[in-house]
Amino acid sequence: MAAHALQLARETLQNEAAAITALEQRLDADDSVADAIALLLHCQGRVVVSGIGKSGHIARKMAATFASTGTPALFVHPAEAAHGDLGMVTADDAFIAISYSGESSELMTILPVVKRMGSKVIAITGKPGSSLANIADVHLNVAVAKEACPMNLAPTTSTTVTLALGDALAVALLDLRGFREEDFARSHPGGALGRRLLTHVRDVMRSGADVPRVPADVKLTDALLEITQKGMGMTAVVDADDKPIGVFTDGDLRRMIEKVQDFTQVVIRDVMHPNPRSIAPEKLAVDAVAVMEQFRINQMLVTDADGKLVGALHIHDLTRAKVI
Repeated sequence: MAAHALQLARETLQNEAAAITALEQRLDADDSVADAIALLLHCQGRVVVSGIGKSGHIARKMAATFASTGTPALFVHPAEAAHGDLGMVTADDAFIAISYSGESSELMTILPVVKRMGSKVIAITGKPGSSLANIADVHLNVAVAKEACPMNLAPTTSTTVTLALGDALAVALLDLRGFREEDFARSHPGGALGRRLLTHVRDVMRSGADVPRVPADVKLTDALLEITQKGMGMTAVVDADDKPIGVFTDGDLRRMIEKVQDFTQVVIRDVMHPNPRSIAPEKLAVDAVAVMEQFRINQMLVTDADGKLVGALHIHDLTRAKVI
């Protein structure tokens, strides 16, 4: 039994992969996909995607993919559209209707109204001679030789091919619109990519009195007190203009213990690391992560355009912000 089930699973994947390959090979046979891309690219409104049953689930996903990749889109249920939701559709919109049979009564009820509004219609069906294909401005053929379902009944291969075609349209539009990582992040602010590309150093840095700093002429003991009070494991050493000229860390202290017996007379200028690493507050937080990883440091100073100290970052600040 297990072997038979595994074989069916394998055949399903082979069936669906072959159907997608066949669809790709058909792209050169006509200009329908190119026409659909051009229609969607020049749409002045939104892309409205509709379908019922399994096609409705694919339509929802297609609309979501368009919306997250730079093409404003929404899903409208055809039955609800016939009872008021058609008010969401305007003449500036492009309407994508999905029905493998091309004869969905719910879609055929609303499409004449959509056409009268002036909206352009793209039909995605497996039947080029269907009612839906005939009413559309552009028809995309997703016909498959056979469903993966052993009874050739349940929408399986056909829905997979339709989903793949939707992804192909979205990716083509993404590229034509010049959609970038930053644009993607703006529509995904709650995700990991959004945090990486929308979080700036100023959003996570410590500032004001929380930034450890001491003048260059103080004793090491005073600098150690500043390190302890501010809890960053380091202190910046600044000049009279509040520009950092050095840094002293817990690690430096541990290394000094082996060499220096009396800390009371040591001046911080003599033991600090000069020319410390710094970053501007408007830089992305991931840029700070890259510098920290490159130079194997856990803390970093933040300086403004004039070189003055305005903040400090600890690797833990970036971890808490989920930048890393």
